[in-house]
Amino acid sequence: MADKQISLPAKLINGGIAGLIGVTCVFPIDLAKTRLQNQQNGQRMYSSMSDCLIKTIRSDGYFGMYRGAAVNLTLVTPEKAIKLAANDFFRHMLSKDGKQLTLIKEMLAGCGAGTCQVIVTTPMEMLKIQLQDAGRLAAQQKLMTAQSAMSSPMESTISSASQATSTIKSPQTATQITKELLRSKGVAGLYKGLGATLLRDVPFSIVYFPLFANLNKLGQKSPDERAPFYVSFISGCIAGSTAAVAVNPCDVIKTRLQSLQRGVNEDTYSGIVDCTRKIWRNEGARAFLKGAYCRALVIAPLFGIAQVVYFLGIAETMLEMLPRRRD
Repeated sequence: MADKQISLPAKLINGGIAGLIGVTCVFPIDLAKTRLQNQQNGQRMYSSMSDCLIKTIRSDGYFGMYRGAAVNLTLVTPEKAIKLAANDFFRHMLSKDGKQLTLIKEMLAGCGAGTCQVIVTTPMEMLKIQLQDAGRLAAQQKLMTAQSAMSSPMESTISSASQATSTIKSPQTATQITKELLRSKGVAGLYKGLGATLLRDVPFSIVYFPLFANLNKLGQKSPDERAPFYVSFISGCIAGSTAAVAVNPCDVIKTRLQSLQRGVNEDTYSGIVDCTRKIWRNEGARAFLKGAYCRALVIAPLFGIAQVVYFLGIAETMLEMLPRRRD
């Protein structure tokens, strides 16, 4: 992405390839992030990322860590393509005078990219979160049932256990969730949490793209040369992890708002302000950093891989080969 001129079709393909590779590599960590962010005080099922992954493998097997991955693998291509292509488009529009972009203009380009990508990101995250968190809710339900069976058979305890069982639905597929949302709430149902997604993705892009561009320049011997691929990879990792941690409070709010099902005695939220207030009051400021290191571990290689894909010019090579095949 640095100074290399890449055609729009190549940008779209590069973004898709980078997204697919990245999601495949880091999705289990993303699952742990979602479950850690959604658990509230008094209802803690997991103490850390490793504890979450170990318990997930024990209860659901190895592929349980990839629950919801199909949604990401399907939609990550257009999401990353829109994000990367939009950033390049806005950078081009803001540099028509031929001068080097200022930091403010780089941030504006990132803002535009983050705004464009939520068209795909919001429904993708909406479906992914339901599938990822289903395992946590099921585990919580089993634990409460076991605890109620071991305790004295008081009517209130039985009532509580039966309530826990009835409030949590059986796991659904992404298709079933989509149909249910469209039938009950229309297209707007898939865009629940749109404001929170914007609140996360716009600041992320404002931080990420200028930071990557300036870190990548440090590896350039001259303005006309590209930085080595390892510099682009490291720059992508540093910029991605920094931006991810910076906006993690917004990611926690977004995850809570987009979760359709709640565990027993867990708070419900009416909007961004209500969610922020309740998390601060009931869980403290540290709750806004839940899953921050998981998110950094997810985003860093994802965007580092994106830079390597761009450097290697995989899409350009594929497009150059197409005419030869026709011959």
